[in-house]
Amino acid sequence: MTDSSPQVTPPAEAPAAAPASSPSTTATAPPVSGDAVVAPGGTVAPPQEVAGTAPSGTALGKGKGKGRLGSSKTHAAKSTTRSARAGLQFPVGRMSRYLRNGRFATRVGGGAPVYMAAVLEYLTAEILELAGQAARDNKKSRITPRHIQLAVRNDEELNRLLGGVTVASGGVIPNIHAVLVPVKKSRAGEDAAAVGKEKSKATGSAGKTKPAGKKPKKSASTA
Repeated sequence: MTDSSPQVTPPAEAPAAAPASSPSTTATAPPVSGDAVVAPGGTVAPPQEVAGTAPSGTALGKGKGKGRLGSSKTHAAKSTTRSARAGLQFPVGRMSRYLRNGRFATRVGGGAPVYMAAVLEYLTAEILELAGQAARDNKKSRITPRHIQLAVRNDEELNRLLGGVTVASGGVIPNIHAVLVPVKKSRAGEDAAAVGKEKSKATGSAGKTKPAGKKPKKSASTA
C-alpha cells in the first residue's frame, strides 16, 4: 500500500555570514591610480592624492623620460653653450669641429675656437656696419655686393687685409688719374697770357728794325 500523503521539502539553509573582522586585521588591495580609495573609517580619499604619491614617498613629476620621478629641484641645470658663456653670437662648437676636422694641428686647445669665433664676429660686424652706411648713402635699404666692395676699399685697414680678395659683382672704385684730367684755365690767366704774347711780339718787331743813318754796303759785283 503506497503512502499518498504529500512530501514536504525542507527549506534551504541560508549561507553562513562571514565572520566580522576588525579594521586592523583587514587586508586592503593597493590603490589603483585614478580610483577613489575608501579608508577603514569610511572616508573617501581623492584619487589625485593616491596617484601623485610614489611608493617611496617622493612626488611624481610631470612629463616623460628620466625626469618623471623625483622633484624638479633635483634635476640638473640646463646646459649652457660655449657661445653663451663667452658672450658671442658665432658658434664656438662649430669652430671647434672645423678645427679638429681640418687637421691643422695634432691637438686643439679649448680657447682656440673661442678666439676664432670672436675674431670672425668682430670682422663681420665691422664690414656690415660700413656696408650699411654705404647703402644708406646710396638711399638703399638692402646691402648688396657693391656696398660691401665700397666699404672694404674705402677703409684703410680692411683694404690692406682684403687686398687680394675679389668681391663678386662688386665693381670697382671710381677713380680718374690726375694726369688724364684736363686743366681748366681761368679767364684772368688767359687774359694775362694774351697780353704777354702781344708784348713779346712788339719787342721782337722793334729789335728787327734797321738803325737810321747807316747806308747799306755795296757788294763787290756792283763796284
